[in-house]
Amino acid sequence: QVQLVESGGGLVQPGGSLRLSCAASGFTFSSVAMSWYRQAPGKGRELVARITRVGGRTNYADTVKGRFTISRDNAKNRVDLQMNSLKPEDTAVYYCYAEFPAAGYWGQGTQVTVSS
Repeated sequence: QVQLVESGGGLVQPGGSLRLSCAASGFTFSSVAMSWYRQAPGKGRELVARITRVGGRTNYADTVKGRFTISRDNAKNRVDLQMNSLKPEDTAVYYCYAEFPAAGYWGQGTQVTVSS
């Protein structure tokens, strides 16, 4: 079955960096676009970044543009999110999402906390 397992979250000071990874299994990874979403306390889930099947095109939320970079390695079935210049407002649970045509699949999430 489809499995998405995120890792790399944690506590970081403002201005710091983190790299999130999502390990995928149970499907042909290169056949689907992948995304990272986040959900802050008391807020809805929002799209952070998206990458197409072969990584030729990426999209970012305006709030993270220039600071975050999404990438994928289809040989390793993995999608990463490099987060630089982190701000307290980036604090959230970050989720990996696989965009199948009929339905999507979510990972369990990883907590990112930006605080001094």
